[in-house]
Amino acid sequence: MIYLELLLGFLEVGLFSFGGGYAAIPLIRDVVKAHGWLEDDALAYMIAVSESTPGPLMVNMATYVGSIKGGIPGAVIATTAVVLPAFIFIILIMVLLKKFMQNRFVKAAMDGLKPCITGIILSTGIMMIAGNAGLLPGESVNIPALCLTAGLSAVYFGSGAIIKKRISPIALIIISALAGVIVYGNRFSV
Repeated sequence: MIYLELLLGFLEVGLFSFGGGYAAIPLIRDVVKAHGWLEDDALAYMIAVSESTPGPLMVNMATYVGSIKGGIPGAVIATTAVVLPAFIFIILIMVLLKKFMQNRFVKAAMDGLKPCITGIILSTGIMMIAGNAGLLPGESVNIPALCLTAGLSAVYFGSGAIIKKRISPIALIIISALAGVIVYGNRFSV
């Protein structure tokens, strides 16, 4: 039964996710929460781990949830389900590319999706910051999370001002991981 749930849940994510992994986070969250697979804290850790590991975010998240809920078969099913719609869609696009992209309605629809995806990504980032920092109603303020967010923002934006070049995403991920170990390392036992 869990395998069918993983298949249908991540097939839904794969079918209705536009704009890449970050835009898919709210949909993945809804599917994971609806099935009761993970709580919000575990979901936040899953996003961090998926972001820090090589590969597409959405695929990493599907593989992670699938492996937690159904072992290796669950990981294979969830991963396949999340990539299958995009794979089929890309094959169809390649076949129909010239005629499809020259259609003014298709171009208009794609242009209309861009601001929507930007808004989804922005709202997800704000909700993650607010949730982790304890800024949502009924939660206490998480000072370490606020300090880490401010510090990492300063590193990212400050690097552009100081060295005239933004810090690479890889370096920022490494700095974030090290800062997380320093700040939160004593909260978990190995």
